[in-house]
Amino acid sequence: MMLYYMFNKPRGCVTARSDKVHRTVADYFPHELAERLHPVGRLDKDTCGLLLLTDDGELDQKLMQPGRHIGKTYFFYALGSVDAEKKRLIESGLQLGGFKAAEARFEYGKTYRIRELEEFMPPERRERYMKNPEGAAFSARLTITEGKKHEVRLMLEAVHCRIFYLRRERIGRLRLDPSLEPGQFRKLTEEELLLLGEY
Repeated sequence: MMLYYMFNKPRGCVTARSDKVHRTVADYFPHELAERLHPVGRLDKDTCGLLLLTDDGELDQKLMQPGRHIGKTYFFYALGSVDAEKKRLIESGLQLGGFKAAEARFEYGKTYRIRELEEFMPPERRERYMKNPEGAAFSARLTITEGKKHEVRLMLEAVHCRIFYLRRERIGRLRLDPSLEPGQFRKLTEEELLLLGEY
């Protein structure tokens, strides 16, 4: 019987089974499980949230191939602001260095002062960001269908905003369980497995 786990990946660990420098997602699982499971896709070291781990060798192909157009939704906090024109640019597909991003869906959240979001900033950059505590910041959600390296961060940088907190909340219709604390995991339910079976 195949294994399917939902993991709330914390910031600071890498999506790998082993690493000589950083803590890995496998380090959060008991050894006997970690030996069997592999991550489905990847999240950057500084990105947290929904990550699936399984021993199903085909799930990667089903969920992470760009041609399947399965949406991945990310919540983030960023420095700067987004107006109607920036939103249009993000959603229409930006040219990002060596590739063009596919169309995306952008949902604006709330406007903040930078000082209000200090707790979400990476410790190594907090002092720099807090030099302008009254500057503009905001929250938003972005749904993409590709997932190229650093794609969400690059999309926001292209419209002169800088993400400092990024969390994946959803893959297709499968949502991160809000009761899972960072670093916690659980088996997928029958209902969640059915959602994966849609693809």
